Amino acid sequence: MTDTTGGRSNLAPRVDPVTGSVIQGALENIAIEMGYKLMRMSYSSIIRESEDFGAALLDRHARQICESKQSTPLQSGPIPGYVRGILRQLKERGQEIRPGDVIMHNDAYAGASHGPDVGFCVPIFVAGDVVGFAVTTAHHLDIGSLSPGSVGIVDAVDAYAEGLQFKSIKVYEEGRKNEQVWQILRDNVRVSDLVVGDMEAQIAACRIGAQRYVELAERYGLKTVEAACEDLFDYSERLMRQAIAAIPDGIYRATGHMDGYSDDPNPARKNLAIEVTITVAGDSLTVDLTGTAPQVPDRPINMPLEGTVDVAIWLVIRSILLDTAVHGDIPQNSGLTRPIRIVAPKGSLANPIFPAPTIARATPGNVVSDTVMRALAPAVPKQVSAGIGNLKAIAFTGLKGEQHWVHIEIFEGSYGGRYGMDGMDAVDTLYANTRNNPIEDIESHVPLQVNRYELRENACAAGRWRGGLSIIKEVEYLSEGGASVEGDGHLYAPWGFAGGKDGFTADLIQTTSAGSATHLASKIPYRQARVGDRFACVGAAGGGFGDPYEREAEQVLDDVIDGYFSREAALADYGVVIRPDLTLDGEATRRLRAQQR
Repeated sequence: MTDTTGGRSNLAPRVDPVTGSVIQGALENIAIEMGYKLMRMSYSSIIRESEDFGAALLDRHARQICESKQSTPLQSGPIPGYVRGILRQLKERGQEIRPGDVIMHNDAYAGASHGPDVGFCVPIFVAGDVVGFAVTTAHHLDIGSLSPGSVGIVDAVDAYAEGLQFKSIKVYEEGRKNEQVWQILRDNVRVSDLVVGDMEAQIAACRIGAQRYVELAERYGLKTVEAACEDLFDYSERLMRQAIAAIPDGIYRATGHMDGYSDDPNPARKNLAIEVTITVAGDSLTVDLTGTAPQVPDRPINMPLEGTVDVAIWLVIRSILLDTAVHGDIPQNSGLTRPIRIVAPKGSLANPIFPAPTIARATPGNVVSDTVMRALAPAVPKQVSAGIGNLKAIAFTGLKGEQHWVHIEIFEGSYGGRYGMDGMDAVDTLYANTRNNPIEDIESHVPLQVNRYELRENACAAGRWRGGLSIIKEVEYLSEGGASVEGDGHLYAPWGFAGGKDGFTADLIQTTSAGSATHLASKIPYRQARVGDRFACVGAAGGGFGDPYEREAEQVLDDVIDGYFSREAALADYGVVIRPDLTLDGEATRRLRAQQR
């Protein structure tokens, strides 16, 4: 899993620093422009509002040069794997890449993250040679799977049940559109106008990126641009190696758990372990997932090693060791991954064997990230957060005449507290990092009504730095339809750290129009909904960091006044006595804390 090309990170730069910095800025702005163009041209809210997309430029060796900073790590991070998979499959078929080609790819066993994240690749040519690739990925509303939508497909028995598989398909060949491929696509996906419109936006954004790269090469010379890219790879690698070298050599372990299918009688489908062993040796490290639960061959919670697991690991290591708040902006490229080696046994959840299904890999991957963070916590305690509150995604769907409507909603979780900072409230976590959907956008496009959207009460993990608050969001059907759900964290609370309390588990409640409520598991196959039925998503809340008794009493008072937790919780968890008129009883607090200690 390590990029071994290059490897001269300690040598002098190839390009003078001023020119190199200008080229770096130009490259990063190309990727940002690609991202914004894709966002603004897209039809569906999952891309336009949630920003569930990726955009990047790669060099001729499929190494990522830069990525769109407003995209999500789980979209931009896998892009080098997409291109490696494309190049490998085209070579196996004896197909060449030519100017004007556009290649579509979503093969989860050849670099893609999962089927709905379809990538489009435009090769960049200079003087007749391929010099790089402009690539976008995006999550599509439907990909032709067994039930409507492209999240919550939690009962697919194999990869074929998850929808259409595009294995390095030329949708444009030397500039000519392959109309038959597009017709097959339109005939086999729901909401095809939106899906195809989003795909065309991806292609347009790729072409813009390719054009801008050629213009940059014409301005500075291709050799200078490529040399500057090599310097950027080396610089990023050097930063990562320095950060790893600051960790004490040793072996660090942690175990995470997933709900799996908690309502399934088969024990092999629930309470699934993620085992992480990190070995730090000098300026490199190995992340070993040996001991992780075996793959579930007939349920889609397996994670592609290349495209999900690797990104989950890279993201959390980069976030911990090279925090932007400390180190500033650094080049986000393939050089960062060179010092990191990943091991995952074949046939495990973290390295499944085809055709094991993978479409619902998002929440398991968050558990991988969270467990890597937990393993590193003893080594770098001031750089990690406590456990995160995992996300949940629901595909709300229905029929209007003969036409499907689909809305994908990603419900926020929250972060645990970290050294010096409370946990972030009501945000998507770790490698997903998408934005929320505005209520106005939902209600103006689909027959749904949002009745509640608020912070969760009485669910704030105690700590010197408290855990983040999660949300409750209730959505009501205005016409008949259904929903399917993928999530996790109903059984296992986010972990507290250094004396902080564990966080709070998630919940999902379906209430009928007659008022009958059912608490559901975290993974639900397609489930019918009538007019007036409501789904209430209760997000998991992150863990606390540090001894709650070390939180300033005045700060605890402020938390109570602000509604983060109650007077009773302040007394029980923090040893802080607050009078009914919401004033602090300092003397009683000092006595109580002294007694408890």
